[in-house]
Amino acid sequence: MKKFSEMKFKKPNLAKIESDFNAITAEFTGATSFEEQDKALKKMFKYSDKLSTNLNIAYVKYTCDTQDPVNVKNQELLDEISPLISVYFDRFNRELVKAKFRPQLEEKWGSHMFNMVQNSLDTFDEKIVPDLQEINKLTSEYTKLLASAQIEFRGEVYNLSQLGKFATSPDRETRKEAALLSAKFFEDNDQKIGEIYDKLVKARHNMALKLGYKNYIDLGYKSLGRTDYGSREVAGYREQIYADLVPFTNRLFKEQAKRVGVKNPQYYDYNIMFLSGNATPKGDREYLVEMATKMYGELSKETSEFFEFMKTYELLDLEARKGKAGGGYMTYFPDYKAPFIFSNFNGTSGDVDVLTHEFGHAFQGYMSRNIACPDYRSPTLESCEIHSMSMEFIAHPWMHLFFKEEADKYRYSHVVDALTFIPYGVTVDEFQHFVYENPEATHEERCAKWREIEKKYLPHKKYKEAPVLEKGGWWMRQSHIFGSPFYYIDYTLAQVVAFQFFNEARKNHKKTWGKYVKLCKLGGKYPFTKLLEKARLNNPFVSGTVKKAVSPLKKFLAGFDTDKF
Repeated sequence: MKKFSEMKFKKPNLAKIESDFNAITAEFTGATSFEEQDKALKKMFKYSDKLSTNLNIAYVKYTCDTQDPVNVKNQELLDEISPLISVYFDRFNRELVKAKFRPQLEEKWGSHMFNMVQNSLDTFDEKIVPDLQEINKLTSEYTKLLASAQIEFRGEVYNLSQLGKFATSPDRETRKEAALLSAKFFEDNDQKIGEIYDKLVKARHNMALKLGYKNYIDLGYKSLGRTDYGSREVAGYREQIYADLVPFTNRLFKEQAKRVGVKNPQYYDYNIMFLSGNATPKGDREYLVEMATKMYGELSKETSEFFEFMKTYELLDLEARKGKAGGGYMTYFPDYKAPFIFSNFNGTSGDVDVLTHEFGHAFQGYMSRNIACPDYRSPTLESCEIHSMSMEFIAHPWMHLFFKEEADKYRYSHVVDALTFIPYGVTVDEFQHFVYENPEATHEERCAKWREIEKKYLPHKKYKEAPVLEKGGWWMRQSHIFGSPFYYIDYTLAQVVAFQFFNEARKNHKKTWGKYVKLCKLGGKYPFTKLLEKARLNNPFVSGTVKKAVSPLKKFLAGFDTDKF
């Protein structure tokens, strides 16, 4: 096993890759027995892992330093060749679904693998390769644009991630000044970001038309591997949120504004939960990693072993710095059976959230590392987010390690933030449905629609001093809208399921942990709703599930004396 610093990206030879794919495909189609065909399939699994590992190394190195010319060049190469590699996978998959020994293969590997393969066939054709290449370039352009932000604030220069730490300052003028500087960056780049997104929308719509879809919505859902629900179920779920959660979250926002003593609160006032300030970690990166080591050491044998593994092999890049891409993610290097966690520590409670949220993703990957079929190692995205968000709640008993005397302040805030996030996530989703139903809409029309939807789910948001946001420009900072259409609703679905883990953990932590590990080990062997069934969890699409998950949380929050905070 190599440390991350020792992992090298090897420039792919596209002709060699195509030749390798052709050879394995020929071996698969020419098989004269189930054993031979199964052997060829497993060979393709291994080859896929090898490719994925190499490409992921390049991507991670690029996001760690978007200003390094070598990293930029490698990412540009990836943007160019990734769609072409998809062509070779597509050719193999077309042979897989009509395999001579499909009944025996399906018996061994399960029908879900074939359903996912069919899904991929329904969402890809060689004729959309130019569109995919254009989308990759535009997404990278957006990432680079946001990473390029150099914002001067009180004598220092910050990127957007670093500036974020001032958003939670107890001093209102500090919050306001930092928030308006951030808004100014988006105002200055309003037209540029609007142009990038317009090109992305039109490229995706064009792809959908080429593949026989009415618009990108159904194609987008299928591209996310959703085989067991569609936009109708999601629309019904959004209605649950509006009816059963939004009245409660509006009340929470009003209580928050009252606590911080602001009569006419603006959007930047909601970043702070208490007049005394938000709970903050009581140490730097080294301290937080040390406390995480202690927490995972006490939680279970599996988590202890895993976190040591992550530290030993340099699989944690946690701090914000100049040139580093924003946000956070977990990715996976199959050949090393190793996850990688990327984040941007900025001195806020979000730093601890990363050590639980992204760790949940990574832990699931580690628990599923020995699953041979790549498609089964990780489930679809809404299921993946269950692992991450549930881990945040499972970690609650150890929050004193990070926040000391402010542990309860954090616990209260964390639950409130989780609840109030869901209406925002639903806003993102409803906005994207409008966008792809109306691909010819202008940038101004998109912004106006965002503001309309935002007022429906988040009526407390006011942008008096930030015109770019008042007109509806908040969505421009949400990278998922650019790079992963229709993904964002997955966070909210998972959050509703994570609430179930939290409610159960407060009654019996040990039993809940066993249930969580079982879910992680299932990987992606089943679609979302089936995984919920296997884990005995309530389905968010079923009417009443949201209300049932949220009700115990109202009692939980009522148990805190917030006047003491």
